[in-house]
Amino acid sequence: MIRVLSTNITSPLGLTTEENYQAVKSGHSVLTTYEHWKGVADPFAASMFSDDQLATMAMAGYSRFEAMAIHSVKEALSHTELSAETIGATKTLLILSTTKCNVEELGMEEGEDGNYLHAGETARKIARSLGITTDPIVVCNACISGVSAQLTAQRLIEAGHYDTAIVCGADCVTPFIVAGFQSFKALSPYPCRPFDIERLGLNVGEAAATLIFQKIGQEDAEATAWCLEKGCTNNDAYHVSAPSPVGDGTYRAIMHTMEGVEPEDLAMVGVHGTATMFNDQMESKAIQQAQLSEIPLSAIKGYYGHTMGAAGVLETIISLRALEERCIVPTRGYEEIGVSGKITISNEMLTTEKQRFLKIISGFGGCNGALLFAKEKLSCAAATQKEDACATNIETLHRVQLTPTSLIVDGKVYETEETGKALLTNIYKRYIGNYPKFYKMDMLCRLVFVATELLVQQEDAERGEAGPVEGEERAVILFNRTSSIVSDRKHIVTIGEDLLPSPSVFLYTLPNIVTGEIAIKHNYKGETSLYILEEKNEKLMKQIIGTSLLQSLTQSVITGWVDCSDENVFEADLSIIKK
Repeated sequence: MIRVLSTNITSPLGLTTEENYQAVKSGHSVLTTYEHWKGVADPFAASMFSDDQLATMAMAGYSRFEAMAIHSVKEALSHTELSAETIGATKTLLILSTTKCNVEELGMEEGEDGNYLHAGETARKIARSLGITTDPIVVCNACISGVSAQLTAQRLIEAGHYDTAIVCGADCVTPFIVAGFQSFKALSPYPCRPFDIERLGLNVGEAAATLIFQKIGQEDAEATAWCLEKGCTNNDAYHVSAPSPVGDGTYRAIMHTMEGVEPEDLAMVGVHGTATMFNDQMESKAIQQAQLSEIPLSAIKGYYGHTMGAAGVLETIISLRALEERCIVPTRGYEEIGVSGKITISNEMLTTEKQRFLKIISGFGGCNGALLFAKEKLSCAAATQKEDACATNIETLHRVQLTPTSLIVDGKVYETEETGKALLTNIYKRYIGNYPKFYKMDMLCRLVFVATELLVQQEDAERGEAGPVEGEERAVILFNRTSSIVSDRKHIVTIGEDLLPSPSVFLYTLPNIVTGEIAIKHNYKGETSLYILEEKNEKLMKQIIGTSLLQSLTQSVITGWVDCSDENVFEADLSIIKK
């Protein structure tokens, strides 16, 4: 358990949490229909900053993404006793949650990166501007990034690695993102209507939102505060771009997070509520199956649109602030039920005396997440650190190292004649050869797929009649530096009124898709996460992997460094690690 110290929302509805909450409370939204916007072909509805707001946040030498993230964190810090000096002298961590970070700085021609910085470099630039001296972490887990980032903060604080974690979720609306969603026919030209029978699709929005978490210390005993009690992320191993129709992953995330908590203890459930046909339907089935049908739901996207990497943070903050006033935010745009699962949802403000809520979310790559928050009296017992699993009782079972010119499996060097992209294809044909989808994958996925298959072959041979590992006990946690840059460059040159972006290319611009591909292939239903670091930081990777192994369900992890900056420039260093 960790406490919430401070919050901020920086969005088109306002530059503080209070401005945002009051706007939402009054039913206000700036979702607007845009036509012929920056070369994007079809009309779409979005929530975007005004020129005046952007001017207020602008900082010389920083992109607008960086400036809005820094504004959000600084405003949250202004409500605490933390300063640049104290932050630099304490165990403080910045966790940046984003899907595409500085992608609008990427050049419009393939290979021309302009002022683009990789997400890890951007995160360090933001951290240093705030006085944070530790290396930051970027969580890039599609729509659930904000929830994953909060869970990462909880784990690292509880393990004693940090005292304070600043979680900032941020994304900008760019032609890159809009064109990608349009390739999936997922965008509505009108303000979205979550769970409604007339819903046409999602809207996009830009925002930065910050939650500052701290460990619970002796000095906090008997104080009352909002706390992140626990959470869970997993994979449904169903499809990389569509949720399981029965909501299997979301249901399991709910049940693990709600263990020991009765449904009637909840004031509300903050849902993902994208207003897409399949996601809303899936959520309704998961909620019903989890016996939460009578608990009021609150969907926030009718006010902001889908703020991508900021969504899980922003929506959590609105729920925290509303429950401070004993209120449940209504679902803007909802009028008539349009899903088959039994749910309780309203477009009117409700009241409650309860001070506990559940936040759920799901996203591309089959990932799902849930967090449980409560306002409660703090106790010294809550400050007890968990044992760091990475320091004790772990075993590396198998290891594969793969570069454009070499392949090493469990220390054995394999002869290779080909190099680069051709080497991956040759390894696939020679040692795997039974998964035609390989040829549809982007280069990052091919790299991870080949390395993982070689790992699993070694494991299966060793296990023999025990059979392959699958289900919730296996997690996939990967790290890299360049995100999905190869697919990013391929997608960006297809944007324009006379061009047709490919949904298959856009899908792979979400780097966590690689973890979904592995989960589907092997029916892994545990946690799947992708983290971006400025460099291959073994200590930080070990901390993240170790704290993931503290989860009761996780027995083993496929993990390591996987980076691909060009079709012929890549590195994979993967292992299977077991408790």
